[in-house]
Amino acid sequence: MAGEEEVQVVESCFVMPAAATPGRALRLLPLDLMLANKGHTPLVHFYRRCGSVGTTKDDFFDVARLKTALGKALVAFYPLAGRLRPDAKGKLEIDCNGEGLPFLVARSRLTADDFSDFKPSPRLRRLFVPLVDDSAGILCAIQVTFLKCGGVVLGTATHHGAVDGTAAFHFFRTWSAFSRDGDRAVVNLPYHDRTRLCARDPPIVHPDALSTFFPKIILSRTLGPVVNEVFTLQKDQVSTLKHICGGASVSTFSVVSAHVWQCMCLARRLPPNSTTRLSFVANIRRSMMPPLPDGYFGNALINLSVADEARRIALGELAYIARRIRDTISRVNDELVHSAVDYLELALTKTDNSTALGSLPATDMRMVSWLGMPFYDLDFSWGKPLATLCAESNRGGFAHLLESVQGDGSVRVIMCIEAAVLKEFECLFYAKFGAMMYSKF
Repeated sequence: MAGEEEVQVVESCFVMPAAATPGRALRLLPLDLMLANKGHTPLVHFYRRCGSVGTTKDDFFDVARLKTALGKALVAFYPLAGRLRPDAKGKLEIDCNGEGLPFLVARSRLTADDFSDFKPSPRLRRLFVPLVDDSAGILCAIQVTFLKCGGVVLGTATHHGAVDGTAAFHFFRTWSAFSRDGDRAVVNLPYHDRTRLCARDPPIVHPDALSTFFPKIILSRTLGPVVNEVFTLQKDQVSTLKHICGGASVSTFSVVSAHVWQCMCLARRLPPNSTTRLSFVANIRRSMMPPLPDGYFGNALINLSVADEARRIALGELAYIARRIRDTISRVNDELVHSAVDYLELALTKTDNSTALGSLPATDMRMVSWLGMPFYDLDFSWGKPLATLCAESNRGGFAHLLESVQGDGSVRVIMCIEAAVLKEFECLFYAKFGAMMYSKF
């Protein structure tokens, strides 16, 4: 394989918590089980050697320092050092046994410029993200790859059944703080009590809940090739979309999602009377009454969706589509969350830890918002990352939204799209902005 020639693993070990941790089991709750078959989320963070103050030739991404800091972080984030296993009744739980997480060190003859488009691909994942066997129950794995140019790629694989993105980055930021500041690091401790998101007894599903809550994403075999492409909306283009949709008070997520959904409906040339659906997740940490404690460590996301006739999305006003998305988000409250949890408790009668593969139906889109996530805060003492992205996106119909590393107000839209509609989608995506110049990075 090309990856075997381009990257060589030179060290492999398990990093364990630096102190004793609770030896208990954490049962996966309905919101965890809903995401368990998403498997491991593969992320890569590119770092360029930049001659930081105090950095010598030999201490850039010092492995011993990274492992020491990781062991300290795992004391508070001890579930990630455990294993995902079925209990006596066959239900998934995290066995907090402190066995540790895999830590790989590799060297590569490649340079950061070989990946200057920063686009997800199977090759990117194969080279820089540890391969984790689902049956092993490992919840997090890390690989540090030293590039020929002197830079580093940090690859991580974190199991979605254990934590969502907010919780995962809480852990990564804590690790980077210990690496950067040592024992002087200011750390916000995670909150491990998950009882607030347990199902009620007996479960009660509010009659209106299923009009907003979307219980399960259905994937099927991909009928044609899909490709990854990155589209960038500059700050003024985002402002244009907001102006079309009613002004600055409309969220970036709502207007960009509306724009992507409309362009996809047009590019796919859906039958006018067909039903098209946009699904996305909502972070419910602040939707609960009272809100979940800061540092809640687990999954605190629910699936939402908006459905309409294809003609109304393809030919309708963008403001109408953005309003549909915004109104759906506004309906998320304490009762909806509890109804969603109770529904999943009743529906998820058997657990499935096998990774879901395939694509969405040709009528549907899935938006994954990483807007506001602290992707670029992972400074291990040698500067912030040059770029951070999902290493591989192979589910057709999915789009990820994230800010640019420059913090200039632009938004990157990372699409996994049918190859047959790519060119038409690209034309439609930028058509609203007339002669405005644009860049894909």
